[in-house]
Amino acid sequence: MKTSFSLSLACSVLALSLTAAAGESIAEIAPRVHLLRGEFVQGRQPDGNTVLFMRPMGAIVVDTGRHEAHTRAILDFAKPRMVINTHWHLDHIGGNALIRREAPDVKIYASPALDDALKGFLANYAKQLEEAIANTTGEEQQRYRTELALIQSGRALAPDEVIAAPRTIDGLEVHLEKDAVTAGDLWVFDKKTGTLVAGDLVTLPVPFLDTAKPLVWKEVLARLSRVKFERLVPGHGPVLTRSQFAQYRAAFDGLLACAASSRTNEECASGWLEGVGKLVPESDHAFTRQLLGYYLGLLSDRRRPAA
Repeated sequence: MKTSFSLSLACSVLALSLTAAAGESIAEIAPRVHLLRGEFVQGRQPDGNTVLFMRPMGAIVVDTGRHEAHTRAILDFAKPRMVINTHWHLDHIGGNALIRREAPDVKIYASPALDDALKGFLANYAKQLEEAIANTTGEEQQRYRTELALIQSGRALAPDEVIAAPRTIDGLEVHLEKDAVTAGDLWVFDKKTGTLVAGDLVTLPVPFLDTAKPLVWKEVLARLSRVKFERLVPGHGPVLTRSQFAQYRAAFDGLLACAASSRTNEECASGWLEGVGKLVPESDHAFTRQLLGYYLGLLSDRRRPAA
């Protein structure tokens, strides 16, 4: 489902009947803090969660989604004054270009990681999309064209100002983590309301491991656990309490330990589902197992010595 999936896997996953929440309206999760849940919709790539911190001069928007409908919902709700992108995956930055057109005075902040992604990972993904476009027709081809157009937006997705060290932006603490989920991940903490926006440092139904360095990621989750937050907004999935985040973190550690052992991918998937418990509804277990089969395969490939 993620930007970073191989195209063949994306196609197979998109054929599943997904049960994650879709089409939710923007909801207030703390005083003057609102959440637009990212959608899992059959037949297309997802949007990440968006958080809006309301300010008298305009909203601070954390992540802008991928699809126009998601970004339009942001624009219909509030005038963005600032955007903070937690990382470069398309389901978190894809709305930047539209927001720039509709709110030309907006200022966008992000880590330095997009430039390398455009030259490397996203360039390779663009080649896959071009091949898919050449071999498909109709609605399927149009989905690939839309995805390719996002990558080709290039600098329209990029920040006006790079966050290379911790800083405060209009009352929000913004922190940079290197080489965790991507080369540069931002997380945002609003001390006033106790709201932590984690981006893809926390995701459900599974951790997205394709562009990640899992052991660094594990250390970052330990740091997040020391932040005095009341609620944590993941990059995908529902808002978590402190105890739910602790449960997620324990399941994450268990997944990495299992992946490094002689146990099978199926056993590791079962351990993950047992660890996260009700954070992943039973109706999504088959979907979760398919995702983990892909990600655990990537981890195995990384451990395999080069020929």
